Amino acid sequence: MHGPLELNENIFDLNRRIAEENRKMLDEKRVFAVNVMGAIGSGKTKLIETLVEMLPLECGAIAGDVVSDLDAARFKAKKIPCIGINTGKLCHLDAHMVQHALHELPLEKMQLLFIENVGNLVCPADFDLGEHLKVVVVSVSEGDDIIAKHPVIFRESDAAIINKVDIAEAVEASVEKMAADAKKLNPAFKVFETSIKNREGIKEIASWLKERAAEKGIK
Repeated sequence: MHGPLELNENIFDLNRRIAEENRKMLDEKRVFAVNVMGAIGSGKTKLIETLVEMLPLECGAIAGDVVSDLDAARFKAKKIPCIGINTGKLCHLDAHMVQHALHELPLEKMQLLFIENVGNLVCPADFDLGEHLKVVVVSVSEGDDIIAKHPVIFRESDAAIINKVDIAEAVEASVEKMAADAKKLNPAFKVFETSIKNREGIKEIASWLKERAAEKGIK
C-alpha cells in the first residue's frame, strides 16, 4: 500500500512532466508565458489588463479562479484570446489544467501569454505550469510582513510586484521593508513598486517583460 508521501511525489512528478510538455509547446509556437500569482485583491487582473494595453506584443490570457469567470470576462473585454479555468476546490492551477487551455487558445496568433493563477500565496508555489517567468503581486494593504510570512512563493519566483504603494502611509506599511524582505529571500529578485491604479511603475514592468521575451527571440 502506498503512503501519502509517495502519492504526493507521484503527483508532483506528473505535474513536472506535463509542465515540460507545456513549455515545449509554447517554445515551438514562440509564445512567452508569465505565471502571475498573488493573493485575492492584490491587483493581478488589473496589472494584466494594463500590461496588455501597453505592450507592443500580441497577448493572450488564461484566467484561473475557484468558481467564477469574472476575470476571464475582463480579459475578453480587452479583445484578447482568453480561456477561463474554474478549479473548484483547488487553490491553484496545475500543469494539466493549463495544458487543456493551451490546446484551446490560438497560440499561433500570440506572442505573450499571461496565466493568472488562483488568488493564494501558498499552493501555487508548488506547481510548475510550463511558464517562462513567475511573478508575485502583493499589496501594501496586506501588511508589510506579507512577504516574510510567505517565503516559499517568493524564493520560487523571478519578480515581486509591490502594489498600491500610493496608500502605504495610510495603511501604515513600509514599502522599503517589503522590498528588503523580498531581496533577502531571493537576491536575484526584480522588485517593482507600483500603483497599478495610477499606472505608476508599470512601464518598468512592461520593459522588463519585453526584454525577457526578446531573450527567447520574441519581439
